[in-house]
Amino acid sequence: MTDYPTEYAAWKIRRLEALKAPDGWLNIIARDWLSEGTVKIGAADDNDIILPTGPAHVGTLTQDAEGGVTYAAADGSAPIKLELNKYKPPRFTAENLLLEVTTLNGENAVRVRDTASKAGEELGEIEYFDLDPSWRIEAKWVALEEAKNLSISTSKAIPTEVQATHKAVFDKDGVTYELLATHGTKESPQFVIRDLTSRDSTYGACRFVFGENASENSIVLDFNKALNPPCAFTDFAVCPLPPAENVLPIRIEAGEKRLGH
Repeated sequence: MTDYPTEYAAWKIRRLEALKAPDGWLNIIARDWLSEGTVKIGAADDNDIILPTGPAHVGTLTQDAEGGVTYAAADGSAPIKLELNKYKPPRFTAENLLLEVTTLNGENAVRVRDTASKAGEELGEIEYFDLDPSWRIEAKWVALEEAKNLSISTSKAIPTEVQATHKAVFDKDGVTYELLATHGTKESPQFVIRDLTSRDSTYGACRFVFGENASENSIVLDFNKALNPPCAFTDFAVCPLPPAENVLPIRIEAGEKRLGH
């Protein structure tokens, strides 16, 4: 079995590769809300959504009264009715562009990435706290007696409604803490957290921790893998903020630090 420091080093490499990937968070060049009607997209000035790069005319997006979206490419090919999915947004390409239609609170937006962007080369390394195995914690995974409906704010001050069904309960230095999982999947529940390091060392809004090895009664919280959210890397992301339950009165000196630029 691979030892923990080796596994952690490999995870950091995968983390950086994912950020720099064509569908990562570094190369987003536009994000625009859609409303009922048709909009033209492209780099030419006669478009409704004017992009800084890419073909002069990508095509059109048409949103109907029910919120459905159809994409028609500028090359005249048959229009495509997009299968909207909050968790797996539909994607399509145009030369160097990767476009997708995202859904938040029932509202749709088009998000555009430049796959030829040099942003990944400009990022450099992400700074981390020193690896501390004591921050890899096996917590109790407790089902709530009743699902908890929460209104969560975001980095763009857009409230979103989420439902929490479980909490992670763990001890650290003789004190018991609880965290609500508000996003993610059954296999990888997502915890949006903030701790006292946000005042000086980590991203001020929040960090993300994804639960590992979730079973019926236990879950691993590896704070060494606490991540900067997408909104730390781009203004075109909408990130959830932590619920009050996940704002911890301690310093979690583990995981990613605040970006240097």
